[in-house]
Amino acid sequence: MESHGSSFSGLNSYFRALAQTPARLARRACSVSTSHEEMSQVKARSGSAMQRTLRWYDLVGLGIGGMVGAGVFVTTGRASRLHAGPSIVISYAIAGLCAMLSAFCYTEFAVDMPVAGGAFSYVRVTFGEFAAFLTGANLIMDYVMSNAAVARGFTAYLGSAIGISTSKWRVAIHGLPDGFNEIDVFAVIAVLAITLIICYGTRESSVVNMVLTVLHILFILFVILMGFWKGDWKNFTQPANPNSPSGFFPFGAPGVFNGAAMVYLSYIGYDAVSTLAEEVHNPVKDIPIGVSGSVIIVTILYCLMAASMSMLLPYDMIDADAPFSGAFGGESDGWKWVSNVIGMGASFGILTSLLVAMLGQARYMCVIGRSNVVPAWFARVHPKTSTPVNASAFLGIFTAAIALFTDLNVLLNLVSIGTLFVFYMVANALVYRRYVAIGTTNPWPTLSFLCSFSCTSILFTLTWHFMPLGKGKAFMLGACAVIATAIIQLFHCTVPQARKPEFWGVPLMPWMPCVSIFLNIFLLGSLDGPSYVRFVFFSALAVLVYVLYSVHASFDAEGGGSFGQKNGEIRVKESDESDQGHGFFKV
Repeated sequence: MESHGSSFSGLNSYFRALAQTPARLARRACSVSTSHEEMSQVKARSGSAMQRTLRWYDLVGLGIGGMVGAGVFVTTGRASRLHAGPSIVISYAIAGLCAMLSAFCYTEFAVDMPVAGGAFSYVRVTFGEFAAFLTGANLIMDYVMSNAAVARGFTAYLGSAIGISTSKWRVAIHGLPDGFNEIDVFAVIAVLAITLIICYGTRESSVVNMVLTVLHILFILFVILMGFWKGDWKNFTQPANPNSPSGFFPFGAPGVFNGAAMVYLSYIGYDAVSTLAEEVHNPVKDIPIGVSGSVIIVTILYCLMAASMSMLLPYDMIDADAPFSGAFGGESDGWKWVSNVIGMGASFGILTSLLVAMLGQARYMCVIGRSNVVPAWFARVHPKTSTPVNASAFLGIFTAAIALFTDLNVLLNLVSIGTLFVFYMVANALVYRRYVAIGTTNPWPTLSFLCSFSCTSILFTLTWHFMPLGKGKAFMLGACAVIATAIIQLFHCTVPQARKPEFWGVPLMPWMPCVSIFLNIFLLGSLDGPSYVRFVFFSALAVLVYVLYSVHASFDAEGGGSFGQKNGEIRVKESDESDQGHGFFKV
């Protein structure tokens, strides 16, 4: 390809670049990188390397810290009171299985390609630059918004633990609109303090997380023991109101699955561990143990917490917003001190989840910077700390600015859908990568399979959520299940795998990732309207940024030799063990 100047050297250059946007989109949007490139040329753009200092126990601690935040103290009550009743224990087990399936998909990619890019890199090596940019942009926005919400929640829980009202922690400004008129300085301090820790070093961040996580687990075990000691087994089957549905499954199977959809969000956080793959001492051994081990431990803790809560009160008396604090909150029965302990434990959980999430968001931004679709300044790794200081500091300040003004409820409407969308994309990318070797394998059978399976899953989800109960609904759900199973079996029998992982792979291909695809679509169907408004808005904004900036920066980098492309081809080392099956392939 002929060399060309920068698209941003002046207004005339930029307008000429805009005029060439269709051709540049055609060239760059579907261009894929390879494992070899991600592990060598792309990684080298950060300058200094990240140090491999993390072991499997660090990853387990970071995974637990990322997942066990304050969410479990809220979602458990709401899911039990409105959907599942005492069977919320089963809901958590189902949600844990869903999380494990997604975690398997992440693990296979992370072991094969241990770089800091997580889902962004996984999608980039399969579906190309534009799909990866859309994935990464939504992830970054979800991380920033949820971290700001978590920081605001920290002051609320800490206030309840020490007996100070949240209103006394915040300064009201009457000239600003509702939802943006309470200044929370303590949330900003918490975000900036954690930003300094993660800039200082990943190993040091892991030690801080391990200490906070151990303290948090001790608080959780205390809550579980108090619940089993103070609770009553009859509350598993008998509601307080005789007119309420009774039994362990008061709302039947639909209630169990709707409860699972709600509490699944309590598991989000394990994906941040995959962004640390570049800093793991032995990725082949440590990543599978770290990711899977953390999900298993968290599932057990969540199920025990749900059982404890169900024993404390009949499900129809549970406080949907603060179930554990509400159960011990009475002034006259001498148990109010337990509510204060719960607030302190939740505060530690918030700090650990915030630390792990901010580690993850910085590494996503670092690798997005390596790909040249955002300024390469974000990709720089500091030579002394071996951390992406620029990305960490920028996102930390951005998160702190949002946490300063924006109310928790406003932020919570803006998170979750992007993360579930990314889980869905990673599961699809895994199937595509196993069954398609670019340049040698026809991709259309695999793409057709993924599209038809997703459409069937969407039809099942719409039927489940919107069709009234009756024989018609049962027939439609059964028909969708049969069709989906037949599609998977037909694909399994007719399309051979193009490559198999050398070190660690998801078993029972393609069944496990397909179950993950279905479950993520099903969970997406349970989210509210504002979530979809947010997703459409930020996705449209991401597309605009890509068209106006990213595709041109990427095109310039290709012309300058940053990408190994020539005449639309990418050369891959035949001996590269991590990417067997590639040769020359058109993009």
